[in-house]
Amino acid sequence: MSNQPTPLPVVDLAADAPCCPPLAQRRVPAETAAVLAPAFKALGDPVRLQLMSMIASAEGGEACVCDLTPAFDLTGPTISHHLKTLREAGLVDAERRGTWVYYRARPAILRQLAALLTVEPAPGA
Repeated sequence: MSNQPTPLPVVDLAADAPCCPPLAQRRVPAETAAVLAPAFKALGDPVRLQLMSMIASAEGGEACVCDLTPAFDLTGPTISHHLKTLREAGLVDAERRGTWVYYRARPAILRQLAALLTVEPAPGA
């Protein structure tokens, strides 16, 4: 049994439409913040941010763990832990093919996070 609370499904992270107005326009509701925070937290680690970048920019839209692991001076289990964190945060999907796992970014949640952080320049700036 997990000791982490299950976030309430208040925000549809798979939706293409932004979840809420940008931070600079209106306060983020507590329920929305609770759903989005794990994704931001997952990206707060330098290794996971690099992994996310490698996966999101991979040719063909997916990256094999066999291509991700050699890019770091870390053990396979450590890379697997970071990938699991990205998966649990809803940032990537994974598919096992034989002995390898392939990862794909989930563009909808990336758009949600980007929209939330969008700051429009002030008029006349």
